[in-house]
Amino acid sequence: MLVKTYGSAIQGIIATTITVEVAVEQGINFLLVGLPDNAVKESHQRISSALNSYGFKIPGKKIVINMAPADIKKEGSAYDLTIAMGILAASEQVESDSLKDYLIMGELSLDGSVRPITGALPIAIQAKKEGFSGFILPKSNAKEAAIVQGLDVYGVDNIMEVINFFNRNETIEKTQVDIEQEFEKGLENYELDFSDVKGQENIKRAMEIAAAGSHNVLLIGAPGSGKTMLAKRLPSILPPLTLEESLETTKIHSVAGKMNLNASLVSVRPFRNPHHTISDVALVGGGAYPQPGEISLAHNGVLFLDELPEFKRSVLEVLRQPMEERLITISRTKQTIQYPASFMLVAAMNPCPCGYYNHPTIPCTCAPGVVNRYLGKISGPLLDRIDIQIEVVPVPFKELSNMRQGEKSSTIRERVIKARKIQQERFKDYQDVHCNSQMTPNMMKKYCQIQPSGMELLKNVMNKLGLSARAYDRILKVSRTIADLEGCANIENSHLAEAINYRSLDRESWGR
Repeated sequence: MLVKTYGSAIQGIIATTITVEVAVEQGINFLLVGLPDNAVKESHQRISSALNSYGFKIPGKKIVINMAPADIKKEGSAYDLTIAMGILAASEQVESDSLKDYLIMGELSLDGSVRPITGALPIAIQAKKEGFSGFILPKSNAKEAAIVQGLDVYGVDNIMEVINFFNRNETIEKTQVDIEQEFEKGLENYELDFSDVKGQENIKRAMEIAAAGSHNVLLIGAPGSGKTMLAKRLPSILPPLTLEESLETTKIHSVAGKMNLNASLVSVRPFRNPHHTISDVALVGGGAYPQPGEISLAHNGVLFLDELPEFKRSVLEVLRQPMEERLITISRTKQTIQYPASFMLVAAMNPCPCGYYNHPTIPCTCAPGVVNRYLGKISGPLLDRIDIQIEVVPVPFKELSNMRQGEKSSTIRERVIKARKIQQERFKDYQDVHCNSQMTPNMMKKYCQIQPSGMELLKNVMNKLGLSARAYDRILKVSRTIADLEGCANIENSHLAEAINYRSLDRESWGR
């Protein structure tokens, strides 16, 4: 008897439906074809033990299983439940009439319990698109899949529940999620607040500008000056995720297996903080079977690179293209996969190996030329892509001991949201452009016009500091954001001057 069950394969963040054809014939053999990897091939032992736990068995006949389309690599153990139900239906131990209406996924333990899978959300989206009426999967993934409206989602704890469901011996309770409620529940879920930071008002101002225009930031300062503390609080002043952004972010985290069990939506902007020993593949994504890297896990959020010069140069250089394109393309012999990578880069570094170059009270002990070599670990093209470069000066004792609480993140976020609304209105006719940092050269000609006196100021700065064309663009974009924060339609000279001040590493004093 031939029976078809349905599972799904993930390529990037897109799911492809897999048809599992099971034929039970005369003879003795077990054949699994259709480009399965080792984990799929090992399903025979897991299925056999799981069925034995509930008094069922794999028939002692010839079983041929084909996973179509055969040119797509089938990876992982999530097909266990799909194959098991096909074998039971083909051997007439389970009724097969309604199998065609359901997509089934889950890894089986030897005792028959069902373990979590990855990629539940993109699988559910594709299942609805292809007209399946229901999706059966592990209970711990059910809330994630139930975000998709118009698809019945059934979470199960063991294979016996699935068998009884198709034999109509019992029903499985549908998992339902109120998307708006789940989304709003996590919007204000921030443990860290800018009010915790003593002093550093100029740095807070720079972080506010960065948040308002989604600009990349580099914080340079001595150990203990508050760089990491400031960076970790940046997500608390960013505008809340929209529902569309939340769904896209959730898809990436789902595919990467980073979703918490029984979670539904990622409703807080991601903050990723990889260690400086990370490899380039782990940062941008890849592997034999490409997976999202840290830049994609930071999509719609913040990627924080602490101790920037300690990262390998090859690792930092692979960031350059994704920072411009806002996506990463991973090419392999048989496939090309794209992952979104629209993130804010926040980097922190000491000014020199000893950490005290330009320190107001502690002398630098580095030998001549060492500071230059240290800064040289970061390439010019990468620095050009960082809009705001600012020196973080240690907080004096007077401010540290002041018990007065600083401005709360919620207050700063209100100003940021107001500036972002101006930008949304400005770019409403442009696809995939939502904030000032994403402006193209043609858009800058239209929206970043400056007065003749401002042009003269910029000309003098360019000549004196030897800035590149990209640095010129960055200054204009940051100026546009400063004007938006102040509600100004035009870029004033004061806005330009402040933006120029956020190019610390371009100053003549650095490294000399």
